[in-house]
Amino acid sequence: MKQVEQFSNRWGIILASLGMAIGAGNLWRFPRLAGQYGGAFLLLWIFFLLIWSIPLLLAEFSIGKKYKKGVIGSFTMLAGKPFTFMGFFITICTLGIAFYYSVVTAWALRYFSFSVSNIFDEQSLKSRLIENPDYLHQFWNSVSNGNWITILLYIAIVILGSLLLARGVQKGLERANKILIPSLFVLLIIVAIIALNMEKGLMGLEYMFAINFDHFSDPIIWIEALTQSAWSTGAGWGLIMTISSYSSDKEDVTLNTFVGAFGNNLASLMAGMAILPAVFAMAQTEAAAISYLQSGNQALTFTVIPVLFSNIQGGALLSSVFFLALFFAAVSSLLAMIELFIKNLSDLGFSRAKSIKNVIFFFIIFGFPSAYSLDFFSNQDWVWGVGLILSGLFILFAVAKYGFTEFKKNFIDLDSDFKVPSLYFKICMTLNIPLALFLIYWWMSRGYSDYPWLDASGHWNVIDVYSNASIITQWIGVLIFGLIANNFLYRKFVNK
Repeated sequence: MKQVEQFSNRWGIILASLGMAIGAGNLWRFPRLAGQYGGAFLLLWIFFLLIWSIPLLLAEFSIGKKYKKGVIGSFTMLAGKPFTFMGFFITICTLGIAFYYSVVTAWALRYFSFSVSNIFDEQSLKSRLIENPDYLHQFWNSVSNGNWITILLYIAIVILGSLLLARGVQKGLERANKILIPSLFVLLIIVAIIALNMEKGLMGLEYMFAINFDHFSDPIIWIEALTQSAWSTGAGWGLIMTISSYSSDKEDVTLNTFVGAFGNNLASLMAGMAILPAVFAMAQTEAAAISYLQSGNQALTFTVIPVLFSNIQGGALLSSVFFLALFFAAVSSLLAMIELFIKNLSDLGFSRAKSIKNVIFFFIIFGFPSAYSLDFFSNQDWVWGVGLILSGLFILFAVAKYGFTEFKKNFIDLDSDFKVPSLYFKICMTLNIPLALFLIYWWMSRGYSDYPWLDASGHWNVIDVYSNASIITQWIGVLIFGLIANNFLYRKFVNK
């Protein structure tokens, strides 16, 4: 089938790749991990970018470029008819994330508005917190649970994002990213400059890049570095497969992949250079700053960042810039997720206008529970976040089935002026298969739930937010549906 719509030039697809990859995780998960482990984490994070993320992104980009279809169609044309259900799982997994991720954009917008209001409020946030230490926790609980302002905002964002993409790839996605991505980098630069110029700010930068070799003996840091790279770059999501389906036939796969991957890491580093110096500037002592950063998962969240900035001169302004950047990052990733849905619907023969209507309907219906309940949001994040590793494993399987060396020659190196060694690609892809299996096992054995499989009464614990039973039930449900509908999906998405 002839591909009519394409990005106007290489910058269009590079910005779309950056928009896909740079999201909320870059601005608040990465600084937390860099704060916990410092330079040791950075080294491992870059190592796994080269070992896991880039090889997978090379595969995804080249598959989308060659077959010009959505994820289900492109994946199946490589893997073969019997494995259509795998492409279906990848699509549903990413859409599962997209439905609750749309809520993150609403949260970011709420906190941007909250920070702006603090600039003009006669009573500072710091004084409010002195009067009521639980003030921000109460605000967070109100925003994230059953709040109709949040719900209406997420619906509005979905509608506006979908209508923007209704204009097509060039006039919609490409133009949006030409504004969002440069603006995001400018905002991060502003926050970083302000933070570094604070008293003791440079101490945060020194801490961020200092290497404590004792950390390398801790298996947790290895897993955290790998998962941060995998989820932040979008490896295994199928999003870059969707974006590359709009690329020209002569697009350089390797160059585009490397620019997008390292651009994503640059955004993360800039976020770290903004947050960590601010922590040191706020803390009474260096030891207190380090203790604050190493406090774990709750160190840098929606409830902590406003507190952090409230102790700094001009903190309300800095907080506003940070949450505006977070909003831009969340929107740029959300647009790519919406486009994935649109592309698959277009493979079914839907017009773009009709696809947009379906996207708005499904996003509102399936995103509503996450907007209404933080527990539901957390469950979906848990289930489909881990599911991305299984999606990556399916892509690895499809490439292995074709043959790593032949795949690189016929898919990646074709039209690529910049080429990576074939041995590097083969070793990485081969290593990543057992690595993916280990990751799934490791995440499910961490014990987030007191009853990972059966509850206290001995029943299947499917309703627990962080139970393994919840993961397996939802995964198996999608896989069984995909297996039953395998031939139907093949006829609809591939063999029309």
